[in-house]
Amino acid sequence: QVQLVESGGGLVQAGGSLRLSCAASGRTLPNLGMGWFRQAPGQEREFVASISRSGSNTNYADSVKGRWTISRDNAKNTVYLQMNDLKPEDTAVYYCAAASALWTPTSKSSFNYWGQGTQVTVAS
Repeated sequence: QVQLVESGGGLVQAGGSLRLSCAASGRTLPNLGMGWFRQAPGQEREFVASISRSGSNTNYADSVKGRWTISRDNAKNTVYLQMNDLKPEDTAVYYCAAASALWTPTSKSSFNYWGQGTQVTVAS
């Protein structure tokens, strides 16, 4: 079992920055592919970013590419999402997710553990 706890969400003005953190427990992080997803009201949960077990490979949704960075600190069992140049359309609940088996890094179905989510609200 893996437990994931997100933190770092909040209210920010457009153009601002936030850093989300995801602390993992129950299984060591180097064994897990990690990702961030988001879900806005009335919409499907969508892929945002993912990072491989070693941290050497990352993937991003086109909507965040160039603005955001996913990283991981396996020694701290923590994954981060640095979000710069935030826009009102980034408003959503952000979920951390872990994949314990063979995965497609951008596919929601590859991730078998999920956190409770943290709200990010970007004011215009």
